[in-house]
Amino acid sequence: MINLVSDTIDKEDIASLVNWLNQEEIPQLTKGPVTKEYEAKYSNWLGANHSVFVNSGSSAILLGLAALKFGGILKNNKIVVPDVSWATDVSSPLILGMDTFVVDCNQEDLSADLYLLEKIFKEEQPAAFILVSVLGLVPDMGRILELCNKYDVLLIEDSCESMGSKYQGKKLGNFGSMSFFSTYFGHHISTIEGGMVCTNNKEINDLLLMIRSHGWDRDLDNNTADKIALENNIRDFDRTFTFYYPGLNVRATDLQAKIGLNQIDKIDKFAKIRNENFHNYNDRLKKSSNIFSPIQREGDFVSNFCYPVILQDRNKCVAELMENNIACRPLIAGSITESPMWKRFGKRIVDNGNAKFVHDYGFYCPNHQGMGDKEIEQICNIINKY
Repeated sequence: MINLVSDTIDKEDIASLVNWLNQEEIPQLTKGPVTKEYEAKYSNWLGANHSVFVNSGSSAILLGLAALKFGGILKNNKIVVPDVSWATDVSSPLILGMDTFVVDCNQEDLSADLYLLEKIFKEEQPAAFILVSVLGLVPDMGRILELCNKYDVLLIEDSCESMGSKYQGKKLGNFGSMSFFSTYFGHHISTIEGGMVCTNNKEINDLLLMIRSHGWDRDLDNNTADKIALENNIRDFDRTFTFYYPGLNVRATDLQAKIGLNQIDKIDKFAKIRNENFHNYNDRLKKSSNIFSPIQREGDFVSNFCYPVILQDRNKCVAELMENNIACRPLIAGSITESPMWKRFGKRIVDNGNAKFVHDYGFYCPNHQGMGDKEIEQICNIINKY
């Protein structure tokens, strides 16, 4: 079986975790000092000032948007999200009651169609845009930043599928006001379940820390916590259970953070393997009828999550792949606006032709650190028939 993903947690990780658990005094298992250590190490790897560890990448998205909305940072309640994305990129703003616009994908890297994005920016003047770097492919960040600056739109990066990808040498996740990452099993690294919100903005980071844990101030530095208590006339005794914002509980645990400390050391190695596999796929599929040819622009680096294929004979090809014990899936979720969720809860009828094409004909194939030329050759030999 060529699996879609390969576990990044190995026996050395488990042994390290067991040794930690077997200390003479049982360590704190709920969110505590190891979480802070993990957050600091992840920030150092990414090159960001702050990272906030949560229980999933989806919780990261919900938490990040809640911080922006409840913190009064958004100029209005409008947000743009990509049609080719993950469910919670769209459901999170819907849950928060945001006016949600969905933009079509492009045919180069499957992120937003920049002509249509500018049209929405110009006509609707939204407060924010969630950019999804699909399957680790690198969007045209230079042009996207130009558009966001021109129309005063806050850029948010969903980098859950692109850990280690770089635009002109700079890691994705460093371009917006905040970025989201996933460490669910099968992603670039794993903490079993987990996610991260990263930002360079201390005000946003403080909001994330409070809203992550019910809306209280316990995770803030002492000066900031004292200032907020004073501004709200809160007595010292009452501060333990004082809530400043509509809060969530999306904390992860120190047990997961302990796993994450080892995992960070593997990111660059795994990203290199994923990139090599990505180019191997490209080379072997040059003569394929694959409608989409994913690219790596000069100066960029693609830490590919899984390899995207768009075939008009998709169903036949997928059937043969599965008959040969090769796992494959729809290309993320296809078009989100084709989902019952959007049709029931979205406020707009959209006609996104590229996303619909991805929905009807797209799928993706395995790419992970546990595979190489032999597996890719086997997969490509089948795809090349179609």
